[in-house]
Amino acid sequence: MRIHSSIHWCTAVVFAIAALGNSSPVLAQKYGGVLRVGMNLTPPSLSIHEEATNRTSWPMGPVYNNLVYYDWREVRESLETIVPELAESWSWSADRKSLTFKLRQGVRWHDGKPFTSADVKHTFDAVRGASKAGLKLNPRKLWYFNIDEIVTNGDYEVTFKVKRPQPSLLAMLASGYSPVYPHHVPIRDLRTEANGTGPFKVQSYNPGQMIVLEKNKDYFRRNRPYLDGIRFPIFRSGSTLVAAVIANQVDVNFVLFTLKPQRDTIALGTDQVQFTPLATQATINVIVNIHKPPFDNENLRRAVTLALDRNSLIRSVFGGEGYKGSVMMAIPQGVWGMTQEQLAKMPGYGDPKKNKAEARRLLAKEGYEPDKPFTFEMSTRNASTYTQPAAWALGELDAVGIKAELNVIEGGLWFSTVAQRDFTMAINATAVGIDDPDANLYENYKCGSQRNYSDYCNPALEKLYDRQSMEADYQKRLATVRQIDRTITTDGARPMLVYRKDFYAHWPYVKNYVPHVSSIYNFSRFENVWLDK
Repeated sequence: MRIHSSIHWCTAVVFAIAALGNSSPVLAQKYGGVLRVGMNLTPPSLSIHEEATNRTSWPMGPVYNNLVYYDWREVRESLETIVPELAESWSWSADRKSLTFKLRQGVRWHDGKPFTSADVKHTFDAVRGASKAGLKLNPRKLWYFNIDEIVTNGDYEVTFKVKRPQPSLLAMLASGYSPVYPHHVPIRDLRTEANGTGPFKVQSYNPGQMIVLEKNKDYFRRNRPYLDGIRFPIFRSGSTLVAAVIANQVDVNFVLFTLKPQRDTIALGTDQVQFTPLATQATINVIVNIHKPPFDNENLRRAVTLALDRNSLIRSVFGGEGYKGSVMMAIPQGVWGMTQEQLAKMPGYGDPKKNKAEARRLLAKEGYEPDKPFTFEMSTRNASTYTQPAAWALGELDAVGIKAELNVIEGGLWFSTVAQRDFTMAINATAVGIDDPDANLYENYKCGSQRNYSDYCNPALEKLYDRQSMEADYQKRLATVRQIDRTITTDGARPMLVYRKDFYAHWPYVKNYVPHVSSIYNFSRFENVWLDK
């Protein structure tokens, strides 16, 4: 399956230039030094498989390895850019129902124990829910629902047997959300004391202050990593993190914390910091409790969707630097979504005046008038990336006669709040581990998924989920995915407001730091990064 042909050539050129600007093929790499990567807020735990935030996957990415991973040099991720890590090679059976990995020998966990196929089986049996391995939360369980059995053949071969063909399985195994865990360490212990095979080891962790990684001198890749270590200082607010970038207290800003307003602030403070602007798959979206009043009413959900002018949000909150999209990231930024012309025909994406007029008509149909407005409580997280879009949404809704009261929830309680469905409607931020329909549809829209916060459930549509998942032909799969996208968007279960653009701030002496388009999870291994100073 080749997907590069779907990328608009101008976009591809921009990405290629960005990648060349960050890599340094001419300079001789230098060993030594400690990279400082600024973070905003403490990770909820150090266990990647139990979390749904890059505050865990980003600092723990250098500690672990996957069976396979996305090539750090390739800005655009696809099946074609997947490279071996703990696997030396892989192959599909003729019926495409068995994926076999030949594993590296001589790899050791940070505690000295040998890595074997038992670790792979342990990890993914736990994630798919086939073993009682002690996962407290399991946000990506449905990524692997199609696995029927994982079979080991000696210490250095493992086979994933699937119920039906699923080309994207390899892509999901390559995500930064899919590291291999040690089978000899209880998962509960990995929440506070990570033990991986990766290029760096955890030296110390002080919640709210600092995560310090040191070089793994026994790393299986020869002459890697270049760095002696990585420090992740934790800042209490985005503004202090930006100030730290300007003051050169950090070398690389945390992913998704250099949006246009932050970029402009940094650029005013110093002309030395470099930026790599790329589209991301991170969204601001609306989650709706569709099984409880008032949003069990489809007309009221539709009225909210129509009232929110995406162009206004992009202009006012994101300084014009963002992208409209629906369930899947729109083309050309993504490879599985609709075009902007197709989006314009969807509820909430066309003429904002006509949309708002239709919203008022639907409200009147349900008995709501200016003297009897529709009211409800809107929730959001206590972080500027949430509260600013929420404040904007209040104004948009008010313009059609909807009076919403904002309920701001502390950051530490946010994920439990939405997981327990303790909200009526909320402004939320979401990203998906890879730009692939399987990862998105099964995680966020399948009946019963933990991450399906709106509890959207359409059994008939799920047959199309499975059809597109089995399809190896890109164009045929794209047609089915767009059919799914149109249905979910029309139903208004989780309206997408904007796909965010990050400018990835970093000081120029940081070499081989290559952010990837779409994903914010799959380039944090840092084993090839070096410091030219």
